[in-house]
Amino acid sequence: MGITSFYFLCFFIVLLIVYYCIPRKLQWGFLLSGSAAYCLLAGQGALLFYPVVSVGACYAGTKLLAGTPAEAEKRRRGILAVTILVNIGILFALKYVNFFINTVDGVVHLFGGPGELISGVDFLVPLGVSFYTFSLLGYVIDVYYGLAGPQKNFGRLALYGLYFPNLISGPILKYREHAAQFFAPHDFDYKQVTRGLQRMIWGFFKKLVIAERLGVLVNTVYGDYEGYPGAYIWVATVCYAFQLYTDFSGCMDIVLGLSQSLGIALPENFQTPFFAKSVAEYWRRWHITLGVWMKDYVFYPLLRSKLFTNLNQSFRKKFGKKRGKQYATFAAMFVLWLTVGIWHGGDWKFVIGSGLLHWFYIVMEELLAPPFARLNERLHLNGEGRFLNGVRILRTFFLVCIGDLFFRAASTGDAFAMLGEAVRVWNPHILWDGSLLQLGLDGIETAVTVLSLLLLWAVSLYQRKGSVREWIGAKPLALRWMLWYALLFAVILLGYYGPGYSASEFIYQGF
Repeated sequence: MGITSFYFLCFFIVLLIVYYCIPRKLQWGFLLSGSAAYCLLAGQGALLFYPVVSVGACYAGTKLLAGTPAEAEKRRRGILAVTILVNIGILFALKYVNFFINTVDGVVHLFGGPGELISGVDFLVPLGVSFYTFSLLGYVIDVYYGLAGPQKNFGRLALYGLYFPNLISGPILKYREHAAQFFAPHDFDYKQVTRGLQRMIWGFFKKLVIAERLGVLVNTVYGDYEGYPGAYIWVATVCYAFQLYTDFSGCMDIVLGLSQSLGIALPENFQTPFFAKSVAEYWRRWHITLGVWMKDYVFYPLLRSKLFTNLNQSFRKKFGKKRGKQYATFAAMFVLWLTVGIWHGGDWKFVIGSGLLHWFYIVMEELLAPPFARLNERLHLNGEGRFLNGVRILRTFFLVCIGDLFFRAASTGDAFAMLGEAVRVWNPHILWDGSLLQLGLDGIETAVTVLSLLLLWAVSLYQRKGSVREWIGAKPLALRWMLWYALLFAVILLGYYGPGYSASEFIYQGF
């Protein structure tokens, strides 16, 4: 039962009505039951075993931490390590064991061994395993450091870990910042409910009107890249960048809007990423909660660790104070981006396209920033002028698209082959001779896509200054509802859905 389906809308409407009709003290328990019901209806009933085990491990671990005096640091560290290993072990077994097996087989084959030394295994993977695992691990680590108190009620911790909108594509939560509202009573608030529903409509527009259409063109080219070389690949890759954004951010709009209508404010995951002027800034705007989690629980602890403290001192002696610190930071960033790449999936295409390639980009941005600043000064160019900022935005978008090509390609080998095909053939004429209309979208469909992207661009421009929903909410009632009904009917009339058509799963749903 995908969240863009008619059945999900019926499920949500019933849940919303009952949620505000029952006594407020029962609301959190009802949400927990609703989350379990969603998993059952989505065919994930048997797979509830895995998240329940993760919740149980975290519940037991934090209970032991709470009962262990601060002086017994060795025991506390052992409890933390075991709790983390249980959760990471489940995640590894479900998502990464085949990655490990395939890597070993590939290395053995490279040195003349058999093509398949170890056979892969097939596991059914529960929804959002990476998202709920990281949310729960953050909770345990915060309890260990005294940043959050242990949850004494198993059911409440289960709701925090298994809240059904979060199981789809996140966002990744911080217990100390977001958990209390799951258990607090919520009165019906007309403004919050309507604003939440409005955001859901915008999410459906992004997914069903834009992302699904772009997916037709992208699938055509990526499914036969040898038959569509040169500019076809560049066009499809740009389209995929927008497909990925509208798919993922559209899912977030639905999830955050749904939660807002229940009185629960989840953290934002996007902030107009395509206006970023550097790759580092892009990742502060894209999948924000993942970036925050990685900094708090991977990057900063690494920098404070004894290994990197010694590395920092060694580099300072060898390269000088400033350069030494910078190189030690780059080393910690390598581990960070390797982890980000692995988080995205058990395949080297994710490790490269979503991880190490972006580490390389950011390192080069840091190293090249001073000489470029000196060049701008010599040429008397305004470093923060519109022209240079526009160039930086386009440059960043291009670099991100290369990473997205790896992300979308069927394999790492296909990604490199596609890059070769993209530069091997020079065929810019396809941009104006009508060839692009043979990729699955006719003239009308292409026009709908372009106009929808222009609307998305206009909304994103305004979002840099304020909330579009607040802006619409300040308009006269008639105009206000006319705009929202126009968007709703655009989804109904132009969206890809209905009998005989099954909207694809959200791209990040598999993570």
